[in-house]
Amino acid sequence: MKESDLYLPLKYFLEAQGYEVKGEVVDCDVMAVRKDEEPIIVEFKLSINLSVILQAVERLSLSSLVYIGLPKQYKLAKNRKRKRNIIKLIKMLGLGLIIIDPTIKVGGVDVIVDPKVYTPRKSKPKLQKHLGEFHQRVGDPNLGGSSTMIGRVTAYRQRSLAIGQYLENNGATKASVVAEQIQDPKARDILYKNYYGWFAKESRGVYNITSLGLKDISFWIKQKTL
Repeated sequence: MKESDLYLPLKYFLEAQGYEVKGEVVDCDVMAVRKDEEPIIVEFKLSINLSVILQAVERLSLSSLVYIGLPKQYKLAKNRKRKRNIIKLIKMLGLGLIIIDPTIKVGGVDVIVDPKVYTPRKSKPKLQKHLGEFHQRVGDPNLGGSSTMIGRVTAYRQRSLAIGQYLENNGATKASVVAEQIQDPKARDILYKNYYGWFAKESRGVYNITSLGLKDISFWIKQKTL
């Protein structure tokens, strides 16, 4: 398939709406003009990539109606989340997206996104979650860009480590005493949920550290997480 295979179905689609359409106008793959309206500019690519995105952004200096044209045979993404993110990026840049089936002369064009000013919605709950993690974390134990979610030191892990260290040094202890001694009111919840498998309940309200806890805590302490 060639990019030029996308031209005729798009030309027929735009002409049906009253546009005069011409290909390869200076450096634009397609330009469509209707009366005194802003022209429509379309840049073809057989797959979405940085090159076509930069190309389309450059065309915004000519018109606010700039589209990226892709063949229907191309899968925009392997999963829904990535597809949503790609479409979101196109929207944020003020671009449009057209999917074209070159095997159909008429009716093979789908407009997925029209260009318009994009204002992302702010999420206060997400922001509070991030700020909460930022302020609760002790120090700066992670190198930005280097940690996977599994190996990342979070505020929760740091609190669990503090509990584990206390139990390692003091033996089986009531949860309320642990919470008081390490000054963490949520220590009892962490002991009860036992997310990492580091703690064992020995009797009512009394917890001790497990062998897994001793091993993991030794590892994390060596990483200077506290």
